[in-house]
Amino acid sequence: MSEHDVAVAGVGMHPWGKWGRNFVEYGLVAARKALVDAGVSLDDVDYVVGAETVRNGYPGYVAGSTFSQALGWTGAPIATVYAACASGAQAIDVARARILSGLAEVVLVVGADTTPKGFLAPNAGDRPDDPDWQRFRLLGATNPTYFAFYARRRMDLYGATPEDFAAVKVKNARHGLHNEHARYRKEVSVEDVLDSPLVSDPLHLLDICATSDGGAAVVLASMEYASQRLGLDRPARVSAVSTVTPTYPDVIPDLPTIATDAANVVAPPETPFRDAIAKAAYEEAGLGPDDIDVAEVYDLSTALELEWYENVGLCERGEAEQLVRNGDTTIGGRIPVNPSGGLACFGEAVPAQALAQVCELTWQLRGQAGERQVEDAKVGLTINQGLFGHGSSVILTR
Repeated sequence: MSEHDVAVAGVGMHPWGKWGRNFVEYGLVAARKALVDAGVSLDDVDYVVGAETVRNGYPGYVAGSTFSQALGWTGAPIATVYAACASGAQAIDVARARILSGLAEVVLVVGADTTPKGFLAPNAGDRPDDPDWQRFRLLGATNPTYFAFYARRRMDLYGATPEDFAAVKVKNARHGLHNEHARYRKEVSVEDVLDSPLVSDPLHLLDICATSDGGAAVVLASMEYASQRLGLDRPARVSAVSTVTPTYPDVIPDLPTIATDAANVVAPPETPFRDAIAKAAYEEAGLGPDDIDVAEVYDLSTALELEWYENVGLCERGEAEQLVRNGDTTIGGRIPVNPSGGLACFGEAVPAQALAQVCELTWQLRGQAGERQVEDAKVGLTINQGLFGHGSSVILTR
């Protein structure tokens, strides 16, 4: 155990789907479940961090105070964090820093979202300096288009096939069958994926994650509080949080960037951005890829899940497809990935999804994941990425 560890005292989720209600409702359900799971009352919480949602107007922009008011004002200090898809991990980082500094013993972290129909797009308005706006409005490069760029790149560089991409969806759908919080709980075949509508060649509808409503919450506590006040002898622990940014020059275009940094006079960094996210987490935890028992990775598309296998060091470049073909990343395999079902079964609820990954790993490390349990899981890693250079990785140990 490191001096930087904090305990995951409680976790909770609202089931994900298209519920059409206010995001606050999802966050409240998740938060109350997490408090019950931790065995603490709201009065015991001495800091609240809300992961912000940008699609809910004013209340969503001040998520910390919105959730605090809805739960019942207690006078606890608050913070609100926005880092797109990395919001949940940055919220955990803020909470952990508060605990490690001695300014708090128990912190509640909440994220929830209500998403529009269809794929995500920038907010309305003309913002020519916004790379996300530029990508959509000047190039017409929607998220599925961007995901297809990655898929084509893998096909050109490594010989990946549409069947390989479909196999990732088949795996995650099988995992998600046993997750009561997942939106999609239906087994699919490779043929089902390839027969679904083509969205952006070579990706089909079932290769791409949907948008969803949902919420997730985590209660973090100091190790001393967890042991002495909550009686937790071996809680799941946050042992590392990575929120790194790219190093100049960033030579691979990444969401929402539409061009690379200039590399004609400055050599590319030894560690590319997405590799750097996991590397920072490994270094902080004093662990490496071989120590990981289970991973929750950011499967915006099936092809992107394969990219992450290599970014987090589960295999060498160009070997990700072989991991899926071998069954290495399924439950029972060498390194199970997305036992929750991943975004393939949940869909995107942006400020909640990095927290949902931590919820799943907590259940896995506690041995509470039921039929999707990864045997003897002791170390888990999440990997995620927000727009505008927000890295995101959390390592949990027990």
